[in-house]
Amino acid sequence: HARSSYGHLQGDVRRRQLFSYHKFFLRIGQDGKVNGTKNGEDPYSFLEIRSVDVGVVAIRGFTSNHYLAIRENGVLYGAKEFGPDCRLNERIEENKYNTYSSAKWKVKNRRRMFVGLNAKGKPMKGKKTRRKNTVTHFLPMVLK
Repeated sequence: HARSSYGHLQGDVRRRQLFSYHKFFLRIGQDGKVNGTKNGEDPYSFLEIRSVDVGVVAIRGFTSNHYLAIRENGVLYGAKEFGPDCRLNERIEENKYNTYSSAKWKVKNRRRMFVGLNAKGKPMKGKKTRRKNTVTHFLPMVLK
């Protein structure tokens, strides 16, 4: 079984803030709302990124205890329980920013749906996102 050789990646946990290309920290609110904040001290922007499979992560808010998730219709939300919507492909792009796309859902034409915050810090619908678009680019910043 090939996957067992990656056992050391399972459960690897990184404590981070995801800082968007447009200078927002991704936050997952207590109510499950996902958006961006300019406040780097916002406790809802403190995240835990855990490897769940090769190249697949789960992102959980420390304070809200909700998982970053993408619905089939592309809407971002905070899920109380870890489930298929919470499995995100993590990829380092050429500009050294990371992108996160749904491991489960794709647009009808097989295109991936990405986590994205627009230039106002509002969540983007996955169907409107592209890997090359900077709204989907995040720098994982180590928590101090």
